[in-house]
Amino acid sequence: MKELRVGIIGFGFMGKTYTYGYKTIPLYYGKLPFKIKLAGVCDSVLETTEYAKESLGFDFATDNSDDIFNCPDIDIIDVCTPNIYHKDAVLKAIKAGKHVYCDKPLTANFEETKEITDLLKTTPVINQMALQCRFFPATLRAKELIEQGKIGKVTSFRACYLHAGSVDPNKKIGWKQDKKFGGGVLVDLGSHVIDLMHHLLGEYASVLAHTGILYKQRPDKNGNPVNIEAEDLVFMIAKMKSGVSGTIEASKIATGTNDELRFEIHGDKGAIRFNLMEPNWLEFYDNTLPDAELGGDKGFTKIECVQRFAKPGGDFPGPKFSLGWIRAHVHCQYNFLSRVYEGKPASPSFRDGAYVQYVMEKAYESDRKKCWVDLV
Repeated sequence: MKELRVGIIGFGFMGKTYTYGYKTIPLYYGKLPFKIKLAGVCDSVLETTEYAKESLGFDFATDNSDDIFNCPDIDIIDVCTPNIYHKDAVLKAIKAGKHVYCDKPLTANFEETKEITDLLKTTPVINQMALQCRFFPATLRAKELIEQGKIGKVTSFRACYLHAGSVDPNKKIGWKQDKKFGGGVLVDLGSHVIDLMHHLLGEYASVLAHTGILYKQRPDKNGNPVNIEAEDLVFMIAKMKSGVSGTIEASKIATGTNDELRFEIHGDKGAIRFNLMEPNWLEFYDNTLPDAELGGDKGFTKIECVQRFAKPGGDFPGPKFSLGWIRAHVHCQYNFLSRVYEGKPASPSFRDGAYVQYVMEKAYESDRKKCWVDLV
């Protein structure tokens, strides 16, 4: 049986998330045609990688990323460092002939993505972005319903991703609140919404955006006050090339929320809506059903998507059991590994990641200029 050998660069929260995925994929997906081997793990803190090696079964641990890039026993490199380090890691991985899985965003800015997409023209390794919100059964079903014409001609949409982690002014900032590391809520949470609406509704035509910073100073990791340049919230109005208009919001100061990705898409034949805090359900409104004085058959129906992944997924723990956030990550990784095994292109690809970066850059431009900005 073919063995896919993985090297992970960056062992913070997302490094642990992806390790969980690689270790559990054989449980979730029965009779895999390939094995997954955790070959190497790299982090700037060697003690962290040594712990990962001993406790999670990596073959070797290092604080030198070149040990991962140059290892002949590694087929796949998983990049989950802070944003500003993505570009160099991805480029080195591609040049080393490795297949690459990368956390979002692809790079720190759109200009950097061009180096990656240009290199892929001559070194076509299999690549995929970790945009896991596409991979819940409910969002997969939403894509199906739209493509089947169940909601008809789309008329409008609204989408948001809300957290409350930055409401406390005394909470010490991490790198995601530090602009020099590529921080900002548009990049962190907004990227998921931008990608999901692109995936479901097509390309963007123009955007009008506004960003905000709640507290101009926050304490750093040592408790010292530092000036804050990374936005806490962003509001966007977006016009799509299909002619549809809608709104996108991302916030880390939405008091009362936890991990609330929501969207509503309205059409002339129906509508769909989803909330990540209730991930087992996709709600569908069929506008073609008959009406009556007391309501008839119309109304939102909750489709029980739960863990009804297509085979070979869905057997464990079973299609009826509650779904969690991390399960979409696992399916996103499975999608990538399957394409590596088959030797076929994966999606969402680095080109998709570059497009998300392009839209975000235009949103920041709109915020600076205080006007609508067109996308080509």
